Amino acid sequence: MKISGVDIRPGNIIEYEGGIWRAVKIQHTQPGKGGAFMQVEMKNLIDGRKNNVRFRSAETVERVRLDTKDFQFLFADGETLTFMDKDTYDQITLPRDLLGDAAAFLQDGMDVVMELYDEKPISVQLPDQIEATIVEADAVVKGQTASSSYKPAILDNGVRIMVPPHIASGTRIIVDVYAQEYVKRAD
Repeated sequence: MKISGVDIRPGNIIEYEGGIWRAVKIQHTQPGKGGAFMQVEMKNLIDGRKNNVRFRSAETVERVRLDTKDFQFLFADGETLTFMDKDTYDQITLPRDLLGDAAAFLQDGMDVVMELYDEKPISVQLPDQIEATIVEADAVVKGQTASSSYKPAILDNGVRIMVPPHIASGTRIIVDVYAQEYVKRAD
């Protein structure tokens, strides 16, 4: 589907110069002289490159629709992650760096959504929040109650996050996967 260059919005996936790009940031500019244009910061979904491009209102770009499929995480083997298609039970192996920092939050049997372009995986989306256990939490420093003080803690997957002072080692908590922040205590 073709769209005008000034109709690009953050999150749109477009085809540009033979690659698949996701619009990260946009800025619409109307200079005093000349036509309006859209300054778009894009990220290549295949190799991760970033690019800044100006699109005039007369230019059109091809907007791409990605297929989404439900997969289940099976196991990690070094730098590769293995997922299973929940419909066909086919297994697929992907490099760990495709997920970035979120890869640490994968748990065996976790349901994820994979975005595919021409049957090739482009990205994997984990649930926004997961449950994790604190394995190590620093002691609270007395007298720091005037401001909302947080203390460092290490989760069972090795990720270090900041938690409120009342959270002790062994506590189950809910963690935001992409912000890597404490959300609340798990019931």
